[in-house]
Amino acid sequence: MSLAEKLLPQSSTPRILALANQKGGVGKTTTAINLGTALAAVGETVLIVDLDPQGNASTGLGIQRRPQQRSTYHVLMGEAELSQVIVSSGIPRLDCAPSTMDLLGAELELSEISRKTYRLADAIQKLEADPRHKRYSYILADCPPSLNLLTINALSAADAVLVPLQCEFFALEGLSQLLKTVERVKGSLNPKLAVQGVVLTMFDRRNSLSEQVAQDVRSVLGDKVYQTVIPRNVRVSEAPSYGKPVLLYDHECAGSQAYIRLASEIIRRERDLRAA
Repeated sequence: MSLAEKLLPQSSTPRILALANQKGGVGKTTTAINLGTALAAVGETVLIVDLDPQGNASTGLGIQRRPQQRSTYHVLMGEAELSQVIVSSGIPRLDCAPSTMDLLGAELELSEISRKTYRLADAIQKLEADPRHKRYSYILADCPPSLNLLTINALSAADAVLVPLQCEFFALEGLSQLLKTVERVKGSLNPKLAVQGVVLTMFDRRNSLSEQVAQDVRSVLGDKVYQTVIPRNVRVSEAPSYGKPVLLYDHECAGSQAYIRLASEIIRRERDLRAA
């Protein structure tokens, strides 16, 4: 039996994971791209929803911005269906709903729209109800590095939050703020929302600080922290400039292997959650 057959979720509806951290530069988009690729590699069908105006998840998959391109902005504004903006990444079983710079104005515009915190949830629900469109087993929402209405939309639509956390001094402080936001969203907007897990990124075993941060985070959150850590790896940093996930850029490097292990760990955790 293949790894995909062993780990494939037994559900007809997608698991929606929001990748969120209000701090920038923690490896959030890198994790979205490479986790999505790793999940697709083991047989999952994955959609990455790019909610960051910078659009790094889109360009990191080789999807270039075009004039008059429809994007997640148009979905949130009700000007397009999610199915109309999805494009193929060129990687089997991995699609992307790209972003554009229009998202920069979404915060203000959303404030004047009904169901402003559920625009993404409504769009995903319509996509699931469309018999003409492919079924996804995972939808990964790549959030901007702030707790604004774009992130709230992702949290309101998500089943769970995946938190990339850089191994640095202020890591726990930022994590605490995010976890409070998750609890507020769970209490007022999305009762099903949970923390799927925390993944430690940019881990450097030569640096005692990385080890200390990892110990501190595990002492606070216990098994919510994935066993897999993502090492600081130059190949991971180089890959986006070629418009490729690191798994395609250099499959054998330490970063690629870590994301493959993370994908397997996440699927096992999802399987256990469904069995509970």
